[in-house]
Amino acid sequence: MKKEIAREFLKLAAKGHAHEAFRLYVSKNFKHHNVHFKGDANTLMLAMEESAKTNPNKIFKIHHILEDGNLVVVHSHLQQTKADLGFAVVHILKFESDKIVELWDLGQPVPAKMINENGMF
Repeated sequence: MKKEIAREFLKLAAKGHAHEAFRLYVSKNFKHHNVHFKGDANTLMLAMEESAKTNPNKIFKIHHILEDGNLVVVHSHLQQTKADLGFAVVHILKFESDKIVELWDLGQPVPAKMINENGMF
């Protein structure tokens, strides 16, 4: 159940529906740990909406999703456009009941040339 909530939350946010994602899936006590924004829900939601407006053709593909107790981890590939190599992103979402109460996100740019033959995904 939590895996599906995490999946839907991230997909909605990536497609420009952050307001709906937060309304449906985020707790009133939500906090996040993205170092580029204040730690409250509203600031992150507005940043997600702005990102979707700036890049309306964003591509968000989930490669792995794991659930362990009250934590869900999502490994994905985020591209702002088709031509963009994008980022490998890991979201860690902490739940209370069926609401997201805490979020961590970590990203690594996809390089044009990779030494590792296994790739990032």
